Parts: sequence; C-alpha cells; structure tokens
Amino acid sequence: MRILIAILFIAFLSPNQSFGQDKRRRLEKEKSQLRKDIQYKNKLLKETAKSKSSSLNELYLLRKKIANREAMIHNIRNEIGLLEEESEMVSDSIKFLEDKLVILKEEYAQMIYYAYLNRSAYDRLMFVFAADDFNQAYKRLRYLQQYSAFRIQQGATIRNTSDSLSSKKLQLEAKKKEQEDLIVNLNSEKQLLDGERGNQQKVFNALTSKEKELKNEISKKEDESRKLQRAIRRIIEEEMRKQKEKEGGKGYQLTPEAKALSSKFESNRGKLPWPLQKGVITEEYGEHWHPILKQVKVNNNGINISTETGEQARAVFDGEVTGVIVLPGSGKAIMVRHGEYLSVYSNLKEVFVQKGDKVETKEPIGSLLTDPSKGKTEIHFEVWKGQETMNPTTWLYNAN
Repeated sequence: MRILIAILFIAFLSPNQSFGQDKRRRLEKEKSQLRKDIQYKNKLLKETAKSKSSSLNELYLLRKKIANREAMIHNIRNEIGLLEEESEMVSDSIKFLEDKLVILKEEYAQMIYYAYLNRSAYDRLMFVFAADDFNQAYKRLRYLQQYSAFRIQQGATIRNTSDSLSSKKLQLEAKKKEQEDLIVNLNSEKQLLDGERGNQQKVFNALTSKEKELKNEISKKEDESRKLQRAIRRIIEEEMRKQKEKEGGKGYQLTPEAKALSSKFESNRGKLPWPLQKGVITEEYGEHWHPILKQVKVNNNGINISTETGEQARAVFDGEVTGVIVLPGSGKAIMVRHGEYLSVYSNLKEVFVQKGDKVETKEPIGSLLTDPSKGKTEIHFEVWKGQETMNPTTWLYNAN
C-alpha cells in the first residue's frame, strides 16, 4: 500500500514538473530577447556617444535600456523561484523513492528467506503433492511458478528504483548548480543596472544645465510639426476636392477598392510591421511632460523611433503614395494612403518613390536623416484616419 502511494505521488509530480519546464522555456525565450534588446540599445548609445555631448535621445535610450534591465532582473528572479519549486519537487521524489526502495528491499529479503526455507526440490514437490485434490495441486504449482516470477520482477523493480533514485539525485545537483549560476547572473545584472542608473543621472544633470538649448529644440520641433501637419492636411483636402469633383459634387466617398483596403488595414491593427527593420521608440504619441523641463508639456502627433545610421524607411502596409513633402531644414516626408487610413514617414534624407506609386508591405521607400551633432538617426511615424491622427503604437506589432 505504501509503495502504491509513493508511485501515485510521483505520477502527480510529473505534470507539475512539465508545467514548470514549459514556463522556464518561456522565461529563457524572454531573457534571450531582452539580451538582444539591450545589445541593440548599447549599439545606438555608442552612436550617440560620438557627439560627446548629452542629448535627449541618449536619455530616452538609457531609460528604455534600464527598463529592459529591470525586466531581465525580474525574469531571472522568476527563474530562480521556479528552480526552487522544481528542486523541492525533486527532493520529494527522492524521499519517496528512498522509502519505496526500503520497502522493496524488505519484501525481497522476506522472499529470499522463504525461498531459503523451501530451497529443496523435494520441499516444493511435497507442497504440491500434499494437496487434497488435483485442482488444488494445480493451483499450488501455479502459485510456485508465479512466486518465482514475482521474485525476479521484484529484483528488477529494485534495480529500476535504484537507478531512478540516482538519476533524481543527479537532477537535483544540476538544478542547484543552475540556481547558483542564476544568482551570480542576478548579482551581475544588478551591478549593471546600478551603473546604468548612474549614467542616466549624469545625462539628466548635464541636460538640466541646458534649459535654453532644450527650449529652442522644443520650439524648432513644434515648428517642424506644424509645417508637416499643414502639408498633410493640404494633400488630404486636395484629395477630397478631386474626389468630390469626380463624384459630381456628391461629397467625398471611398471607392469599393478603397473600402476593401481600409478593411484590410484595420484588420491588421496591432500586427503591422514597423516602418523600419529595427528600432527603439524614443518618444511616444500624444501629450506628455518634458523629461527635463519642469511644467513643460510636449505633444507628438506620431512616434519617434531611433535606429542605426543608414537605416531605411519601409511601408507598413500595401497602399498608394499620395504625397512626397519637402520640409526645408528637416528633410522629406512620404504619405501612403491605405483606403481611409494614411501612414506618414518623415525625417527622410532621400525618397525612393513618387506620388502615384503603388507600394507593398515592407517595401523600402526612403533613407533616414542622421543628426551628426547628436549622433541620432530616427524616423517620425504617424497614422491617420480621415483627418485625425491615431496612436501608432496600437497599430504596430509588439510596440506597446
């Protein structure tokens, strides 16, 4: 009965161990992605370091990197916790296997002792012939045969249990070693986090002393944003005017093809590819407090994504180029229509398309400008529905 309880307990532990292993695989996958994200941000920070002066972009990147590092530490702590749970389950398995082995050996010793007492062929033969009738004699003969087979099976069970016990002990040692390695890794990540927080504070302090420069930068960005918005609205209004004339003054209406494209675009909300191959969102959509200047709010009609020098902009969905805008002093911009929706790509150095061109998802449409004074390469990306801007992070894959 005790052996049966032990077996049932071990069987109960197995699915729990499997669940823990699945969770650990997910944590390992997350940790691997976090490592890649941190490495990429390090690469971008090296580019900003070439400017030899602190910038807002550097501060944004450091904040994102610190968030990744904190997520990494949280991930490692979860992994350590899972290992502790798994080690506890393995320890319980070892205890039950040890108890099972004791019981099996006791039972086996009793069988050996019984076999010793009835070791002669004469004793076994007399046991059979002492039966009251033939039927009883046959049953006694079958009993002796089954008893002998069970004794052999019991020996094999002892060996298998002993092997399982050795395997579990090795497994426990391996988990303890993993746990020790993770603790070392955790302490290393904590040290890196402390260093990054120190760097962030240095950049923050350096930027605080540049209040006038930052205010000028805000003013310049606001001016660039107004110019871009006016140009976008002019193109939209022109499209509406032409469509109205085409429809005989009935007003702006989407064609069946445009409606179908709108529907496809909308169904891909949260699944659209990014407007460049790789990057980090360094300024969010909408109104938010300035990271340095007190009581100052800034507004962004889209998102800014920092990337590497030489990176290209690409279309996030199939559509038609409805405008190529030249913004003196701040590069060029491209508008791509997707039925009722628009995607806008600005801060471009060169454009590879022209008005009227059809573009496909992920097709390169232009190269990005780099600001050498800040070591910054970024794209400004917007999504419009009709004449209203929308939050692009809700449209791009894994952008939140």
